[in-house]
Amino acid sequence: MQTKIIPSLDLIDGEVVRLFKGDYFQKKIYKQDAKNLLKAYEKAGAKELHLVDLSGAKDPRKRQLALIEKLSHCVKVDLQVGGGIRSKEEVKALLGSGVKRVVIGSLAIKNPKLCLEILKEFGNESIVLALDVVLKEDYKIAINAWQEESDKKLMEVLEFYADRKLKHILCTDISKDGTMQGPNTRLYHLIHDIFPNLSIQASGGVSCLDDLKRLKGICSGVIVGKALLEGVFSVEEAIKCLQKE
Repeated sequence: MQTKIIPSLDLIDGEVVRLFKGDYFQKKIYKQDAKNLLKAYEKAGAKELHLVDLSGAKDPRKRQLALIEKLSHCVKVDLQVGGGIRSKEEVKALLGSGVKRVVIGSLAIKNPKLCLEILKEFGNESIVLALDVVLKEDYKIAINAWQEESDKKLMEVLEFYADRKLKHILCTDISKDGTMQGPNTRLYHLIHDIFPNLSIQASGGVSCLDDLKRLKGICSGVIVGKALLEGVFSVEEAIKCLQKE
């Protein structure tokens, strides 16, 4: 399996930001323009890009659809977008705006019937299931922009959707997100061992190239946000690292 780096940007009201462990009150704003960053990541060799609409995640009335459409047309590589998707209409609008894949999170837990309808209607190549976890005796799923903890266990949810033709998942250990303390490699190895046919995107905590090496061959992609914004390593360095035997 070839593991790709997937550069990521989080957006609030058009600004590039990073949250610490998903906390909207612990927000760092970056002065770089989102369009310029995405084009730079593409030029550096990234084949996929990831956007999180944090405004839309918190309030669907503030969905940044016009900006997302503008950004999707400024690059030629695949763009996936998430952030509080709640309906078929939102999925359709995002795919219609030029987005390659739509990331669905809380909806998969709160309304699995609708989520399965979306998977069937738009196809499993167009949908990524985002499962954000908190470790408390077992991995539990967090919902509503990480503001609430559900009673659902990660492996049970994965089994349910894997049996229904899910292909792509994005899993984040919330305790690692934005911390640059290293990813939860044990978690991704566990998922890969139990569900080898799922394409896993790892997210949260990547702090150095060695972190990428530990996820190589286990995950289809590694989402990296803060480490790139902070200049810890470059997209070119990450690609070179993941291509080495």
